[in-house]
Amino acid sequence: MNDLKRVLNEYDIDILSIKTQYYKGKKGVWWIQTLDDYMILKKQEYLDKTLECIIAAMEHLVNNGIYMPKIIKTKRGNKYVLINRDSYILSEAINGKTLDYNSFENIKRIVEALANFHKASVGFTPPQTCKIRTHLGTWITEYEEEIDRLKKYYYMECNKEIHTEFGKEILKEFPYFHKRMKNAMNDFNGSSYYKWVKEFENTGGLCYEDFTAEKITFTDIDEIYVLDPDSITIDIPLRDIRKILNEIMKKKKKWDSLLLKNILNWYQMINPLKPYEWEVLKADLTYPHLFVAIMSKYYEKREKAWSEEKYLSYLKEMIKIDKSLEYIIQSFDKILPA
Repeated sequence: MNDLKRVLNEYDIDILSIKTQYYKGKKGVWWIQTLDDYMILKKQEYLDKTLECIIAAMEHLVNNGIYMPKIIKTKRGNKYVLINRDSYILSEAINGKTLDYNSFENIKRIVEALANFHKASVGFTPPQTCKIRTHLGTWITEYEEEIDRLKKYYYMECNKEIHTEFGKEILKEFPYFHKRMKNAMNDFNGSSYYKWVKEFENTGGLCYEDFTAEKITFTDIDEIYVLDPDSITIDIPLRDIRKILNEIMKKKKKWDSLLLKNILNWYQMINPLKPYEWEVLKADLTYPHLFVAIMSKYYEKREKAWSEEKYLSYLKEMIKIDKSLEYIIQSFDKILPA
């Protein structure tokens, strides 16, 4: 790639080899071997103003004790390279190990890393010149729009003369999950979501957006590095908490009330949330995110390589996991941190 050579010429490094890890149009990752060590070059899909906001967020986090790969500056002292409206950023490569979700101890360390991330993010104010990524205060509107879209898919399926096995499953299960969606919206409107949003606007903070075990690595001296902060946004921490809960329970194939209680307590020990903030979690868990995600993927044909059998298998699995949340929702107050 000519652009890749142009980008690397901007840096004062001696290159031994270049290995492509991933490349697809607007995004790419390359391992760069130098005389001293390995580095990672990433091509971002964001314009420079968005990247400047992400870099500012990273610097805030590092200044508050979070380990993140060091950004390598260009010969001119810039933190990224802009070529043909594409942004490239070079950073050090971190040697470490990732954890899985197969033990309480592993999950505890991952949740503690998330809590430390949120705690360190408090006070972040984006530079006025950068383009802010945010979901703050938009949840209810986004969920309502999503529900309307799913209802259209459901009625479209109802009007078909012949139904696939996936479609038959949707006809059977959608009424239950639609009721869950409506209950979630009622809970949101009765919760303190907007109160939290307003308070968050004053304190500042960040949401990783997709915090999973694969996004952190543990070094030999037990330093915890947060990797790939490409999707950092401004939002309440509950977005990350709910997503990692879904990720963990998917691995477990069902919701585990004891594990959930432990996770919330591990988080609370490091970055305490107020009782009214934890109450918002009930509404967000009532909303059947896993069912919604697979239904959307199917009707919007977002996974073109998936077979009908794979879609159906995944749908049945997500239905089972989402339904296992019913008992937890009913006894939610007993699970919240004291």
